[in-house]
Amino acid sequence: MKAFPTFADNFAHQGMDLRDYFAAKAMLGFITSSSQPRNYDGHEMAKISYQMADAMMEARNESL
Repeated sequence: MKAFPTFADNFAHQGMDLRDYFAAKAMLGFITSSSQPRNYDGHEMAKISYQMADAMMEARNESL
């Protein structure tokens, strides 16, 4: 599944993967949360964001 696909003049841009979009949103929430410490490890934060994205994809598939 793609997020933000576009089509113009016979050119299709498939957009980003929905999983990546969900992970980016989860990471943004993590970064901007006032309850999170400011010395977080970027790699660990990315892993957690993708775990949350995977859970969102699973929940999305269950509701379809």
